[in-house]
Amino acid sequence: MSTTILERPASARPDEEVPLTFGLVLYNGFQALDVFGPIDALNILSFIYPIKLYVLAESLDPVTTKSPQGFEHPGSDFSQRILPTHTFESAPTFDVLIVPGGVGNRGPIDAALSYIGKVAPEVQYIFTICTGSGMVARTGFLDGRRATTNKKAFSRITALRPQVQWVKRARWVVDGNIWTASGVSAGLDAIFAFIREIYGSEVASLISAFMEYEPHSDPSWDPFAGPDA
Repeated sequence: MSTTILERPASARPDEEVPLTFGLVLYNGFQALDVFGPIDALNILSFIYPIKLYVLAESLDPVTTKSPQGFEHPGSDFSQRILPTHTFESAPTFDVLIVPGGVGNRGPIDAALSYIGKVAPEVQYIFTICTGSGMVARTGFLDGRRATTNKKAFSRITALRPQVQWVKRARWVVDGNIWTASGVSAGLDAIFAFIREIYGSEVASLISAFMEYEPHSDPSWDPFAGPDA
């Protein structure tokens, strides 16, 4: 008896033509929706394609959304944790590197930066959300490339690596194999654009209907950039 929830559309690209392995870089203080928004769309993609996710961190200890710097209200005790599947040292090879943002990347993240710098030239695609683009930029890998980031953090992130062609008015930016989404919720729109481009429009439509989410399809739609962008 079949347990298939979503039938693969006839127009969907074959397995051998699409990326099937994803590596998610995590660090303490990551932004929850940066991770769980795109990953949930990929969870549903796993109903259609035989994809694999590797959750990567400096150690196998649980990684928390709680900021190491203590940005939360002193009375707060509210965070979520993810268990890594591999350390940066034991990580297997994969096709798509996913780098989320979060207030945790304001502090020391040397292990994550070193790992990103190592694997960025080797992967098929790089997909960043929010200030995750700043992490990739700090490795020098985005020099001369177009990219965007969270608008509330735009000045801070762009100052980290002015060699990048930072685009202020953008929901997401694609430059070759590099996809960068702007602030937090933009990761959802960008992952749907990625799925539509890589796996096919019918696959993206099936997933958005399953999630009951209507993604923005215009990468230049950006009410958060401000009138001077």
